[in-house]
Amino acid sequence: MPIVLPNLPYAINALEPHMSKETLEYHYGKHHQAYVDNLNKLIANSPLESLSLEEIANQEKEGPIFNNAAQVWNHSFFWNCLAPDAGGLPEVELMTAIKETFGSFDDFQKQFTQKALGNFGSGWTWLVKKKDGGLDIINTSNANTALTTANKPLLTCDVWEHAYYIDYRNARPKYLDAFWSLVNWKFVEKNFTS
Repeated sequence: MPIVLPNLPYAINALEPHMSKETLEYHYGKHHQAYVDNLNKLIANSPLESLSLEEIANQEKEGPIFNNAAQVWNHSFFWNCLAPDAGGLPEVELMTAIKETFGSFDDFQKQFTQKALGNFGSGWTWLVKKKDGGLDIINTSNANTALTTANKPLLTCDVWEHAYYIDYRNARPKYLDAFWSLVNWKFVEKNFTS
């Protein structure tokens, strides 16, 4: 069964003014769709065609099939990390874990932002839950994903330039400021507690 582009969990203009309809038309409608199309071409008539996206990414580990599978998964996860009228603060259980690991929510936010600013080139910045239940912030480059690590992905921020160039040009710091107004803490908390 072919991999399909998942529907956005909101209208294409719902993240304005922080993320424009035009950005989503390109980022979701063109970039994300291209990864889906490329992956389907690469796995056509192969045993991989019957596997899930997660299974493909975990089995391949590198190369064009991995790059496209991981990017489909990363983007699908990213869209769910965002929501209109979101931002704010997480609920008690996740907030407690954040405070235990980072000292305060403000310190967590600063560390995540600094990690994302320092993520050289293209990639992703993640809040993850480690096997011991603690939290960590990690960077991955290019298509690499927290999905293929021992960590459980909770939240990600896409720091590829196509994620923000239309709205913020090359100003990654402004994009990251806007990102915090869109974080879907309900989705992050669900990942944390499941």
